[in-house]
Amino acid sequence: MRPERHALIWSLLLIVLVAGCAKDGPPRTGSIFPRSLPPDPTPRKESKSRYGNGPVYEVFGQSYEVMDSSYGYQERGVASWYGKKFHGRMTSNQERYDMHAMTAAHKSLPLPTYVRVENLRNHRSIVVRVNDRGPFVHNRIIDLSYSAARKLDMIATGTSLVEVTAISFDEPPRRPVVASTPVTKELEKAESSAPIGKESTIFVQVGAFGDAENARRRFALLRSGGIGDAFVLEDNSTTPALYRIRIGPIVDVLQYDSLVAQLQNLGISETHLITE
Repeated sequence: MRPERHALIWSLLLIVLVAGCAKDGPPRTGSIFPRSLPPDPTPRKESKSRYGNGPVYEVFGQSYEVMDSSYGYQERGVASWYGKKFHGRMTSNQERYDMHAMTAAHKSLPLPTYVRVENLRNHRSIVVRVNDRGPFVHNRIIDLSYSAARKLDMIATGTSLVEVTAISFDEPPRRPVVASTPVTKELEKAESSAPIGKESTIFVQVGAFGDAENARRRFALLRSGGIGDAFVLEDNSTTPALYRIRIGPIVDVLQYDSLVAQLQNLGISETHLITE
């Protein structure tokens, strides 16, 4: 065999081996990655699953408490997705995970719960049924199925900044529902009628002060901590005026993760994602 042909054959074999070792890889057509996408599920009242509802469980040495109710839950943060590696495995409520179904995993919502997930960048919105636990990764609030992630156009990036809202059939709970990044009235002002596909500008808000001196101190803390893209927005639509401390714009999840870590080092844990 000629040396150059021998080298060519080994090169082709190497390409095949590398492709076969890819974890999830880009979407492909066929039985594993079909072209068509399923419709969103129709929310309906369901009894709590016998499995996966705690009230407390532990993963990787950390304890998680399952909510009594999904009523009023809304949270903004980072969504991820999981695919063929878990396809066919048991979910936390003992259903088979189907990467082509419109499902999701959440650390604390009751199983099952229907939620609406909106991609804050492009305003694509879906409904999924939460039937699994996760994601057990820092700074992630929901893990979507492959098909759900495709609908939100986040397969390539792997993660996205989202808003998750429970579609609840529960009665109001005796105690208030508190999300780890609660949505305030100001977030309700955020533009929610933007056309699908039209990109929004995203900021992180780390305080809203009625006293200008308090706002100045928070701003100075951010600057001393090396956060250079912070600014003060004076909101005169309220009486008295509010001084909102914002950082951004946020370009991607990588920047957001880094910023959250910086803020935690400065002792700032309460943040809000704002879209414009």
